[in-house]
Amino acid sequence: MARLSKFLGLRSADRGLLLKTMLLVWIVRLGLWLLPFHVVRQLLAKLALKSASSQNGGRDLVDRDIWAVTVASRYVPLATCLTQALVTKVLLGRHGHHATVRIGVARSDGGELQAHAWVENNGRVVIGGSEASLKHYIPLAASDGDLL
Repeated sequence: MARLSKFLGLRSADRGLLLKTMLLVWIVRLGLWLLPFHVVRQLLAKLALKSASSQNGGRDLVDRDIWAVTVASRYVPLATCLTQALVTKVLLGRHGHHATVRIGVARSDGGELQAHAWVENNGRVVIGGSEASLKHYIPLAASDGDLL
């Protein structure tokens, strides 16, 4: 009940953004479960195109998008770092911001291979961890410099 009260206490614009983001997180999560990655990538690239009505809203808009992805991902099962990174890329792209999805790999202390995804905007990590927490990951190179 407290979550509902908190949600209803948000500004209507924030509620709308959060609901749209939650839907997008579900769509991306299901897409990653059901479709080959290259198909998901192509579909999301189309979604990430800047909308005609959107404007480059600066840092505040980037922060709102990151907030919405972070909150919405808490309510979607297995909304992994890749899901969050892809949704962030779409939202930022639709709002006129360039974002780069990075995937890196590292070995754990036990020697197991680990992978992690994050998003960079203007050379700064905006979702997926801090610069310090990502330093042990070796980014994979994509042929076009980005995943989307």
